Amino acid sequence: MLSLPRLAIIVFLLAATPLHAEWTGFRGDGTGVAAGKAPPAEWNAEKNIAWKADLPGNGVSSPIVVQGRVIVTCASGAKNDKLHVLCFDGASGKKLWERQFWATGRTLCFAPSSIAANSPAAEGDLIYAFFSSNDLVCLDVNGQLRWFRGLAVDYPQAGNDVGMASSVAATNGTVIVQSQSQGDSFVLGIDGQNGATRWRLDREKSANWASPVVLKGKQPEENLVLLSGSKGLSAHEPLTGFERWLNPKECDSISSVVPANGVIYVPGGGLRAVKYSENSVPEVLWSNAKINPGAASPIAHDGKVYAINSSGVLNCADAKTGEKVWDLRLKGEFWASPVVSGNLMFVTGKEGLVQVVDLSKPVKGEVVAENKMEAELYATPAIDNGALFIRSNKTLWKIAAP
Repeated sequence: MLSLPRLAIIVFLLAATPLHAEWTGFRGDGTGVAAGKAPPAEWNAEKNIAWKADLPGNGVSSPIVVQGRVIVTCASGAKNDKLHVLCFDGASGKKLWERQFWATGRTLCFAPSSIAANSPAAEGDLIYAFFSSNDLVCLDVNGQLRWFRGLAVDYPQAGNDVGMASSVAATNGTVIVQSQSQGDSFVLGIDGQNGATRWRLDREKSANWASPVVLKGKQPEENLVLLSGSKGLSAHEPLTGFERWLNPKECDSISSVVPANGVIYVPGGGLRAVKYSENSVPEVLWSNAKINPGAASPIAHDGKVYAINSSGVLNCADAKTGEKVWDLRLKGEFWASPVVSGNLMFVTGKEGLVQVVDLSKPVKGEVVAENKMEAELYATPAIDNGALFIRSNKTLWKIAAP
């Protein structure tokens, strides 16, 4: 039997230990690179599909993984105004809970996108699900509703004719919501505990589907939030929205920036590398107009930076110099962003073909596997603990070795 002092120490340690969360937002931590062992490169109906689960509506948002649970959003109904947040057990695929809400904002969007286009995010045991209707839901990992905000009630002019798609980011107890359109255009910092607005930044009145990204500091309290748009790339304090610095060159309005090893790789008229410090104006290290991402966001890994252009060509450049190293033509059209684990890059094509590129080859990358899914795929996959999670409009799959 435990003594009271020892029991108290154990309780304190459990309370102080961060809750396990591996892939907590769009592209995990914003980089698209997963630690740990890689998922299998090949799968089919008889091999390496651990489970699949039906989804009650359409969606192009990415799944996230929190404490071994897979969270995914979708929308259904004749007007796409029924919003779903679902949670599945990562090990078994069993549905643990589902919550439904009515949209309070506009639900028109351009097919094949969806009202569930914005990927959710998690911090601690709280999950933040955002939708193109500008509805923001906060649930805990057990599915209990903490708060709900229909931002269209406060900002009825926010929205565009093709639908919103910027994913939320969560850091330092703040949820970052980027809602840019030709109408009301803004970024909000929202208190993650109660849903109250901490700050608002007015943005340029033009559509923007890129997502805010957390720039991690040496300590969690030093984290910043990166916002990209037509006026440039800026870094902001999560609690106040205060702008630390601005790189005033136009950014792409679809693909998002990616930070890696003290450098931020920024799509916009090609790709540029920006070195930053805590407060000073960032230094542009290089810019290469020929490394030009399409809809898919770039990714940096092991001294290289990769971008898939609108023609389906995967370009590899030296991360320090920006010089092109090799290119590789892939099959298909790409809306989902690539993800990397180990030396494998998983590239999800619109037509349902998932190509796996081995980045360790000495001369250039090589497609080592092609996996055909019986569905169109627009969502960026998630990776957690050697498993790949892929979603379509109707299905969520877990790809993992037995």
